[in-house]
Amino acid sequence: MHKAGFVNIIGCPNVGKSTLMNALVGERLSVITSKAQTTRHRIMGIVSENDYQIIFSDTPGILKPNYKLHEKMMRFVADAMEDADVFLLISDVFEDMQLEQSYLDKLKKVKQPVLVLINKIDLVQGPKVEERVAAWHERLPNAEILPVSALQKTNLGILMQKILSLLPEHPAYFDKGELTDKPERFFVAEIIREKILLNYKKEIPYSCEVTVESFKEEEKIIRIEAVIYVERDSQKGILIGHKGEALKKVGIEARKDCETFFGKQVHLQTFVKVDKDWRSDDKRLKNFGY
Repeated sequence: MHKAGFVNIIGCPNVGKSTLMNALVGERLSVITSKAQTTRHRIMGIVSENDYQIIFSDTPGILKPNYKLHEKMMRFVADAMEDADVFLLISDVFEDMQLEQSYLDKLKKVKQPVLVLINKIDLVQGPKVEERVAAWHERLPNAEILPVSALQKTNLGILMQKILSLLPEHPAYFDKGELTDKPERFFVAEIIREKILLNYKKEIPYSCEVTVESFKEEEKIIRIEAVIYVERDSQKGILIGHKGEALKKVGIEARKDCETFFGKQVHLQTFVKVDKDWRSDDKRLKNFGY
């Protein structure tokens, strides 16, 4: 008997969706920062053993769209609501039940199992967790509630067993050696974008998009050229920084992470270009993969 299925992870920004998927998959596939809109795409992480294959799907945090970019991001969430065998709805012990009612209404109607994970239990004492469990039982009576810590991996073994028990019998969807549905270039761009999120404040990280223009793998080194797009000339100046120091710092940090990710020496060049109002331009968004 072989089980296989799609386990789609949804929830508000910053509740730990990406941390959870990385812990479950065992690879650093999803960018993790404490800022909203860290995950912009739907990213699949595949876990395969002899008798099962689980395709985890990390999605953007649910938000009210302010740009066409946000609308495209929410389309990835909408797609994830349609094709799951199991839903993982991630909340955390601090979240004040922010999830929009429309998503709760959809989850009440789905035929597939819904597991509500209350994340970050390592940061609070018992009563707070119990309050959250009771509140979620009230909001989604048919869901199973499980307190977890994605960071500390608390109760993740229980979660995996629960997921396996709920998956249908099915042949593997992907080759057993595959870890993700995304190409290598995608992860380079995500690593660079993460460093921008960590190193800049205010609007700058949200105005940036990264594309990998060149990815050449040689025997001992990978040579990569990437372009960071911003919306304004002023943002370009801030991103590059005095004598290019700010951009250099991003490049060094990204290169180190790329070397860890690929297990190989990396030469990374980054360039900055202005693409005015790309977040509101359908054609540009499509070119960027949204």
